[in-house]
Amino acid sequence: MTPRRVGSTMDSSARCAVSMGNDAPDTPNFCDARAVTCNCDAPCRPVKPRTRSGLSHGPLGGDAARTARQHQRPAGPRTRCLMTRLISHGTRADWLADKVLRGLIGTALALPYEKRVPMMGSALRRAIGPLLGYRQRAEANLAFIYPDMPAADRRALAEACCDNFGRTLIENYAWAEFGARVADTRPTGGGLVPLAEAAKDRRPVIFVTAHFGNHEAPRQVLTHMGHTIGGLYRPMQNPFFNAHYAKTMTSWGGPVFEQGRRGTMGFARHLKSGGMGTLLFDVAASGIALPFLGKPAHTATSAADIALKLDALVIPYFGIRQADGMSFAVEIEDPVPHGPPATMMADMTARLEAQIARSPAQWFWVHRRWKPRKTS
Repeated sequence: MTPRRVGSTMDSSARCAVSMGNDAPDTPNFCDARAVTCNCDAPCRPVKPRTRSGLSHGPLGGDAARTARQHQRPAGPRTRCLMTRLISHGTRADWLADKVLRGLIGTALALPYEKRVPMMGSALRRAIGPLLGYRQRAEANLAFIYPDMPAADRRALAEACCDNFGRTLIENYAWAEFGARVADTRPTGGGLVPLAEAAKDRRPVIFVTAHFGNHEAPRQVLTHMGHTIGGLYRPMQNPFFNAHYAKTMTSWGGPVFEQGRRGTMGFARHLKSGGMGTLLFDVAASGIALPFLGKPAHTATSAADIALKLDALVIPYFGIRQADGMSFAVEIEDPVPHGPPATMMADMTARLEAQIARSPAQWFWVHRRWKPRKTS
């Protein structure tokens, strides 16, 4: 396989390029000694850095090209190299899952909206969910939380969870069509009046929500009402999939920032200027241990911390899928009172638990929500 270009500059650290073999076409195939240790068994030599005269023609020009050719290994199933963090730190399983989902998404997007959404739900429920382990993980989480639930009921709930996941996925990939579909949805709840007052006063607003129903439905509905809502998102653990899935969040609405120091600072600046943004709080994170569905779950306090620092209004909202599988109810709940961060996060968690109690299949049971984490 021809080595792919990585970056536009090169420092004095070693970089090697190796083939991943014919069994993994188009897989990123560079490792970078600055980020990870090369495990390709080939001797890695320093690559001459780019000079001001331009004689070393970048990463794949001049000496770098010769080094890449020298380190290219014969194709074969045993040929391996740890991938650079500059491209990806994903596994072969991540790459395979991304290829499967990309193909499925592309096929679904070619169908009319009314057929594509249920088709994607069925595909995740019947085939992709079991194949990629999503259904099994959901069943394991259900057994952890509801040990007395019959196995057949856990299987049915896990399948319904995968169905909702598939529908949500394709709805958000077709975000323009999805937005048009929910444009006439009228939100309800005690948070609407405080939201209007905050918008009038240019007070920052943080919407908090979870992977329940379709978490983008409320943002779509409020956007059609004239609000500009950004966000702070956590990249998916599968970096190959995240590379294109992130565009479903950043292609519309207000500015959306990737979690991290720079992203959090950008999100805070957006809010400080009187902006609105959304955060999903229901993923495992280094933070405090709070009860969630009766079991300790480590929870980041970011939403509460930012709200307290900026005096932002915190409003939980949820997009609840209706019985037809296509439409949504959008609930804008009463604001979360300011107080100690742990108390605020416990309030948000209780709001989510109430939604799960009403519609358990709409929460994303595939998350590794209760895995051990270090406390902050």
